[in-house]
Amino acid sequence: MAALSAPPLGFRNEGGPQNRSPDTYFHRASRACGMAARDDLHHPVTDTGTLPTGAPDGAAQRMDERQVMSTITAAMVKELREKSGAGMMDCKKALAETGGDMEAAIDWLRAKGISKADKKSGRTAAEGLIGIAAGDAEAVVVEVNSETDFVARNEAFQQLVSGIADVALGTDGSVDAIAAATYPKSGKSVADTIKDAIGTIGENMTLRRAVKLSVGKGVVATYMHNAVGDGLGKLGVLVALESDGDKDALNAIGRQVAMHVAATNPLAVRPEEVDAEIADRERSVFLEQAKESGKPAAIAEKMVEGRMRKFFQEVALLSQQFVINPDLTVEEAVKEAEKDVGAPIKVAAIARLALGEGVEKEESDFAAEVAATAKG
Repeated sequence: MAALSAPPLGFRNEGGPQNRSPDTYFHRASRACGMAARDDLHHPVTDTGTLPTGAPDGAAQRMDERQVMSTITAAMVKELREKSGAGMMDCKKALAETGGDMEAAIDWLRAKGISKADKKSGRTAAEGLIGIAAGDAEAVVVEVNSETDFVARNEAFQQLVSGIADVALGTDGSVDAIAAATYPKSGKSVADTIKDAIGTIGENMTLRRAVKLSVGKGVVATYMHNAVGDGLGKLGVLVALESDGDKDALNAIGRQVAMHVAATNPLAVRPEEVDAEIADRERSVFLEQAKESGKPAAIAEKMVEGRMRKFFQEVALLSQQFVINPDLTVEEAVKEAEKDVGAPIKVAAIARLALGEGVEKEESDFAAEVAATAKG
């Protein structure tokens, strides 16, 4: 089957609901603070943190709220604002309502329709390279981090990553197994070889992640996005296809599916394979949103079920619209490819590693660094 040319890779816009007017929350907060202040005149808190005898239950509740608020720092509010895009007052309220739990506060904002970005991830800024090595019906993808992109462009570092990927292919694919395996060029373990490279290149490096896929019959197709060399780049994808058919045709459709995975980052191959914790979290948010709409319980439940079906359709690979031919789903595209392969095809597994994914780089003030250096 002739490989179709892929359109430029695009990524889903995962922007969330718009902010509510900050004035609304400002006035609400002002009124709440005013009421609390007036009540405190009649029911002051003692120096020991206890309420005087005869204080109403509402006063006790306000005391608990003040104790929670005292644990909410400006740094926590700032972090939540950066992650959610919500206003300061909304972030303070969300943290207070969730006892300072950052993830729960993000969900609270989403449920209230306040968060601008439902799944806005932290800044991903680790440098280095992704490496891929492939064999007969197996392949592995590894991530090796460095401190700067300058080192990532270093030929010695690139050779090191390629060598680690080759070594990883002969292991079970776990980081521990790869680190303990012998690196042929040095005769030492991969871990010790990395330590030697740190001394030579002068920058810290780490083998952070690795995934290996294999099949009994079929192929493990690969794709490297933003490639800087053979099997080296910034985003690597593996797609395991089980089939008794023609391997060249399998690799052709496998590479196209791998390009799709690079573009859309599905959570699983099939809806039933989506992590249960992630699905439950989404359901909780949808349920809270449905309750906020004021709909009867029966209708709210149907709304949640409809949104969950859409959620699974969007995050499961086989039900997504194929980026190379949007008229088909990925499942339909694979089915059509069976004509060229000459046998049924099963998408067994996928793996996708993006450089620095989930790692937050420490921000620095370059001007301050220069000034500090000048001072000696």
